[in-house]
Amino acid sequence: MAFTTIDDPTQYFEPLLWTGNGSSPRSLSGLEFQPDLIWSKRRDDAAGHNLLDSVRGAGVDSELCPSSTGVEGSNNANTYGYLSAFTSDGFTVTDGSSDNAYWNNNSATYVAWNWKCEAAFSNDASATSVGTIDSSGKVNTTAGISIISYTGNGTGGATIAHGLGVTPNLLIIKNRADSSQAHWAVWHDKSFVNASDPNILYLQDNAAVADDTNIRHTTATTNSSVFSIGDYNGVNGSSDGIMAYCFAEKQGYSKFDTYVGNGNADGPFIYTGFRPAWVMIKRRDSSGDWAMMDNKRPNEFNVVQNYLKAQATDAEQTDDSFNIDICASGFKCRYTNGNYNASGGLYAYIAFAESPYVNSNGIPNNAR
Repeated sequence: MAFTTIDDPTQYFEPLLWTGNGSSPRSLSGLEFQPDLIWSKRRDDAAGHNLLDSVRGAGVDSELCPSSTGVEGSNNANTYGYLSAFTSDGFTVTDGSSDNAYWNNNSATYVAWNWKCEAAFSNDASATSVGTIDSSGKVNTTAGISIISYTGNGTGGATIAHGLGVTPNLLIIKNRADSSQAHWAVWHDKSFVNASDPNILYLQDNAAVADDTNIRHTTATTNSSVFSIGDYNGVNGSSDGIMAYCFAEKQGYSKFDTYVGNGNADGPFIYTGFRPAWVMIKRRDSSGDWAMMDNKRPNEFNVVQNYLKAQATDAEQTDDSFNIDICASGFKCRYTNGNYNASGGLYAYIAFAESPYVNSNGIPNNAR
């Protein structure tokens, strides 16, 4: 069997950098695909994160903000600019009533992380007997991603079809209609501090992992067809529209796993099976930032030190407190910051590839 089925990860995931020029509308291009999931952030100044997907569509009221519990369209996009169209190799952005601080202010710097889906997905639960709530959206079984929309019924133990065909390793769920306790619920299948189930992280804050049966239900189900939800408003508010971003590991392309810190500048090496294009790290046994790093923002050789915080509006940090080396087959921690390398600290990470360690023809890649 080949090491990977994805020789060129840039066909499915890629970061994109740009500097604002103040024009409106502005088309931003350079991707190898039409994106279906876009997560963007202004880098040089404090501003909310923006998350959009092609299932809900572009437009002034379509943004969700990972650093906030706010509902769809509550990120002041009408004032500070918005994504107005998905295009064949990028997207188009348009001014708000004040400026385009979120997307294209003159001389401001920005980053967007982009994922591709391939096919429409729809499941009528009553007709298929798969799940108990209807779901629809888009799926890419090759790259292990689905963007799922469903309407909550308020019943704990309800199940949702995800379309991946394999068991997901990562779920990110958000109520798009009601901000009442509407946390961004993150289920990361390796993030178990103890035997209790389920364990949840919250994307919009830096809290440690928590046992939360209201989100995944007392007897959580995750299999190749469905995932379960509890009766918590954020994942199953009655009659509320809810989004689930579902991911399954693909060898040589994506990895969702954990590691233990050693509290040393010569930190642990984390094997992913690819040279990472994007890494997000979260401490799970204690509070800690969601640190986001990628291969496109300025760095020197293997070292990456520019990071953003998923849970915060902060500008990009450029100090060395989150230094990692990006290597041919993973990444290595190069600092003692407790957010990612405390001695004995427990960490979860999410990573997507720039290049597989070995391609489908058995040829290895190279470090930078």
